[in-house]
Amino acid sequence: MKYSDYFMRVLADQGYTHCFFVAGGNVMHLLDSASKILECVPFTHEHSAVIAAEYFNKTNVAASERAFSLVTAGPGLTNSVTAIAGSWLESRENLIIGGQVKTADLKTQDLRQLGIQEVDGREIVHTITKVSERLREPVSSERIREFLAEGKSGRKGPVFLEVCLDVQAQDTSFEPVATSAPIDLLGGPANIDKAKLAKIIELLDEAKRPLFLLGGGLEQHQVRPLIPALEKLGVPIMTSWNGADLVPSDSPIYFGRPNTWGQRGANIILQQADLLVAFGARLGLQQTGFAWDEFLPLGKIVQIDVDSAELDKRRPSVAHAVHGDALEYLRELLGMVSPELGDWSVWREFAKKTRVATEELEENQKPKSPYIDPYEFVEDLSKNFGDREVIVPSSSGGSFTVTMQAINLIGSQRLISNKGLASMGYGLAGAIGASFAAKSRVVLLEGDGGFLQNVQELATVAEHGLNIKIFLMSNNGYASIRMTQENYFDGNIVGTGKGSGLRMPSWELLAKSVGIGWTQLSSGWQANPDFFKNFEHGLPWIFEVVIDEQQTYFPKIGSSVESDGSMKSNPLHRMDPLIDPDLESELFPYLEGKP
Repeated sequence: MKYSDYFMRVLADQGYTHCFFVAGGNVMHLLDSASKILECVPFTHEHSAVIAAEYFNKTNVAASERAFSLVTAGPGLTNSVTAIAGSWLESRENLIIGGQVKTADLKTQDLRQLGIQEVDGREIVHTITKVSERLREPVSSERIREFLAEGKSGRKGPVFLEVCLDVQAQDTSFEPVATSAPIDLLGGPANIDKAKLAKIIELLDEAKRPLFLLGGGLEQHQVRPLIPALEKLGVPIMTSWNGADLVPSDSPIYFGRPNTWGQRGANIILQQADLLVAFGARLGLQQTGFAWDEFLPLGKIVQIDVDSAELDKRRPSVAHAVHGDALEYLRELLGMVSPELGDWSVWREFAKKTRVATEELEENQKPKSPYIDPYEFVEDLSKNFGDREVIVPSSSGGSFTVTMQAINLIGSQRLISNKGLASMGYGLAGAIGASFAAKSRVVLLEGDGGFLQNVQELATVAEHGLNIKIFLMSNNGYASIRMTQENYFDGNIVGTGKGSGLRMPSWELLAKSVGIGWTQLSSGWQANPDFFKNFEHGLPWIFEVVIDEQQTYFPKIGSSVESDGSMKSNPLHRMDPLIDPDLESELFPYLEGKP
């Protein structure tokens, strides 16, 4: 058997069903073999193929189907690096198979290049992968399974395997692949430290204002069976942006998504908790704010994370660090707490009143026709989503922020993004991967600037007739950077839109060029029957949502420039625009030391 055939059979045996690729000479044997047993989907850029595989796997995390990307040597690999870094920062399973020149053409240590298109892919990505290996000779199915298992164990991450061209074509003496279960390097359920679990329960029992924060280290299919027990316990719950779809927005114990660009009410509530238990949330700067030393000023932090480095970073200070599987600790905790543990009804009532009081506070510019208010748009649009909708917001900029602040998630709706790297250009590629996994409608909310960075994949959408509804928030450029330049650099606008060197294309003509439908939405779109006809049919469609270039995006954590040029940020509960002092006094009772 040719090794490339053997290799692909091993992947198929391990649950891989889809290969997202850009064809290239140094992967020609691997591609030929993959095409005979897997669904192979060609992309126009490797960056998109790797992102699509990440989103496919995230969408299908509860199922057995998996996707990987196949990229050629040299530029194929370098084009993939941004997407590999994104999977690394978001701790997501992602397999990237790279081509490489023949073993005889590999450079020696002092040469820059010997073989055509040769770069050392293994060396380039080893800091952003859990496994980075070059196959200079065939390896067995057991070894391949070990590589794959490493990517899925502990804190997940991408696996990069670079296969030399002559190795792909080599005859192998390995036996034909027999069906075998994937290796689990964890060796079964995670060990629970009973003493640490008892300490968490003790802290809960003492707390007057406890809060659970559920993060991206958990998955929706794992958390949903636990919701009845969580609601019975009664501790208010919040989610990180990566955990946004873990708990439905209409749960009586759910109180939002705190963040530097998060929901004001959620931030105010969180900052007045006297105990925060973070399950699988790394408590990075987006979660704590840049003034991380003022995060949770009145309370203790318990953090449960599979990565000990996250527990040791001391930003913020963690009173009780637990190294382990967040899901196992959550399950065990719910199984051990007694019904008499605590009465937090007063705290929950305060949280409810705070959310209601902050919903209408934001002083964003109210656009006139033909512009659409993006916050109202996202809130209204989400009312038309089905219970199992897959929603893909972009990964940076105003469209992402608006979505995360305004959307309400119900039923088993999924929301998938990549905010760790916060790279533009993720939305369309991610939506393609999610569409192949979900086999149903996917809703993409993307800004025009980010959309343009991977717009070539519209051809991929059209070729496969994917049911992706693209809501393109069009404001002629990079709104968030434009706002920064206006606020901090005296309005010196550089490279963020028309008049400053950046031009957007005609989205109507672009859609027509690949045979995709296009509609420009205007005020009153909710009553337009043509909108619902195009939204409900099974074909791809672009809805252009025209946003005022001067649209503001609040609330957000404000910063000021100090005399030495440094930036000083407000704590999480003081978001711009600052609220009326009387209302602040009403909403900050615990921060102000009131009983």
